[in-house]
Amino acid sequence: MNTHSRSDRIVVGVDGSEYSSNTLQMAGRMAAALGGPLEVITCIGMSDYYLASRFEPELTRFTTELEDTAERLVEEALERAFGADRPKDLTVTVKFGEPAKVLVEESHGAQLLVVGRRGSGGFFNQPMGSVSRACSAHAQCPVLVVTQDKKG
Repeated sequence: MNTHSRSDRIVVGVDGSEYSSNTLQMAGRMAAALGGPLEVITCIGMSDYYLASRFEPELTRFTTELEDTAERLVEEALERAFGADRPKDLTVTVKFGEPAKVLVEESHGAQLLVVGRRGSGGFFNQPMGSVSRACSAHAQCPVLVVTQDKKG
């Protein structure tokens, strides 16, 4: 199930916001066109993680709740983007870390990285504009930056 070692994978970074659907739809089209598996990555920022770590006795429960919330938001975005017609070979991974750094790391060995250009909201109001800029500058594979609007 771990596709990290596959060089044909298409990585898409989403934050679960209303803008995620457009990014996911484009990533799905690219995965179909390029013939690679689609790996959906969402990130829980380090500041959120550090906040959780201040409550050591509750850390495991709290981080599990953060992951569950992130997975639910991504699941909702996937439903909006694809409905019942999801791409085959699609995986969802929740990572702890600053989104741009995580996505740049995930770009190593990938065929393509897909990110949205605009949109805040989603999980803990992570600004996607700054993420797309950092990914465009530092990714180790081609980057497709998807223009966002609120359709979908």
